[in-house]
Amino acid sequence: MDALLSTLDRIATDPVNHDLLEILKGVRNGAVYGAKVRFSHALVMTFLFRSGSPSEKLRIILRATREHARNLATFVFIYKSTLYVLKRAANGKDRDIHALFAGLVGGYYVFGRGGRSSVNQQIVLYVFSRVVLGLAKLAVKTHTLPAALQGPAGTKAREAVWSAFAALSWGVVMYLFRTDADVLQPSMRSSMDYIYLDSNRWTSLRTLLWHNK
Repeated sequence: MDALLSTLDRIATDPVNHDLLEILKGVRNGAVYGAKVRFSHALVMTFLFRSGSPSEKLRIILRATREHARNLATFVFIYKSTLYVLKRAANGKDRDIHALFAGLVGGYYVFGRGGRSSVNQQIVLYVFSRVVLGLAKLAVKTHTLPAALQGPAGTKAREAVWSAFAALSWGVVMYLFRTDADVLQPSMRSSMDYIYLDSNRWTSLRTLLWHNK
């Protein structure tokens, strides 16, 4: 057994195998991270806002956790495998454009063609929001913003832009919630139902302060 473990350890640490084993560890980390993030989120949201027996809620939690872990692991596999192929095609050279192409391929097959489940929607929307903020920061970093928004003198202007963005986001989501709530993501709609609709109804002091219903 010691000899086998020693052999496997040599294989794992051999630089020749690094690129391929990087794919394996990426899949492992994607699955673990997805399970950790989704289990805690699903646990809270399901027991707070879902109806049903404890066993039914547990099945919902485990199903969402499995989907999140599987999708992240699959994306990492496709992404890193594509990078591996592109690197070999470029004579061992890494190029920034490879990451864009590999991300497009993985995003399309895992999240684009994988169905518009609530889990997939949440992941894509999370990524999209971070991309928008990242691009805004990149514009500042590379000085591509208008001169009025750059430097110390532009601090107030940038704050005004953020204030307008925050106000617009909340104004539109509240309008949609009132007029067409079904177009909002299910978990967000459930949260908003709890905060804004359930707070309009009570039958006693008990359901006013201690219990929602």
